[in-house]
Amino acid sequence: MNWQKYTIKEIEKMLFADTGSEMNETLLESLARDERSGVQKLLVRYRKLIIEEEARRQRWERMREFSRKIRVNGYRFIAGIDEAGRGPLAGPVVAAAVILDPEEPIYGLDDSKKLTGKKREELYDIIMEKALAVAVGIVNNKVIDRKNILQATFQAMSEAVNKLSRTADYVLIDGNMEIPGLDIPQEAVIDGDQNVDAIAAASIIAKVTRDRIMDKYHEFYPEYGFDRNKGYGTSEHIEALKKYGPTPIHRYSFTIVNNYFFEKVKDSIHLARNKEELRDIGQTIADYALFSEENLAVLRQIYKRRYYEVSGE
Repeated sequence: MNWQKYTIKEIEKMLFADTGSEMNETLLESLARDERSGVQKLLVRYRKLIIEEEARRQRWERMREFSRKIRVNGYRFIAGIDEAGRGPLAGPVVAAAVILDPEEPIYGLDDSKKLTGKKREELYDIIMEKALAVAVGIVNNKVIDRKNILQATFQAMSEAVNKLSRTADYVLIDGNMEIPGLDIPQEAVIDGDQNVDAIAAASIIAKVTRDRIMDKYHEFYPEYGFDRNKGYGTSEHIEALKKYGPTPIHRYSFTIVNNYFFEKVKDSIHLARNKEELRDIGQTIADYALFSEENLAVLRQIYKRRYYEVSGE
């Protein structure tokens, strides 16, 4: 083939217009004889792209091997489960359940934490389009405070499984713990989000879903930088907690949040100007606080003293 009659732009379009169909080696060898430096750079790019695509294909084959072995035993709808948001100081914990179509490859799946935000969003759309079923469970901070984060995570996972449009007949969970009370055969897989296709897909769905929730919360509480830290305890977030105290979406059962809330409540009691403001503070404590007996005793003492001061008794 005479490549000289084509411009570099035209050759680039031919090489990269559809990377799904590779150019045969004979054409590439003839292209390699084109001495134009721009053509040689295109050729290097193209070969690198093909190598990367082959690596993604091989990775996908490895990641679906776990599910393939389970299907041999007669299971058809294998759900991968993963969560996002166990560690943050604010916001919900989110779990996702995904049943993939074994005939629909999704290249690029990986632990969501290893992917860029842009790549997660791209894969989110692909998963939603190609998966046989996708569902999420969302458990808010109040339930986390009432139950503890582990039990809240199990609840989110159970909700996700039960919401699937197709009933899963086998469940694979990222980590080392199975879901209590789930009446479906299940298996915990350590590092499953890196090694099992359905779990990796679930990790991406859970992460993107939760990130979008925290972005929305940022509109209500911009001081905390939730659009950047997603509720995790970054220095920016900690400084905001020191200055403003926790919001209604913070996890008051988490020690660092509770400590800052304790200090904020103490300051509020000292600054209360009348009985009505003190009553409001008391209601806030009842609604959100999970203080130790020692801290509660301190607050009662300060509250009582301030009550007498503002009432003139």
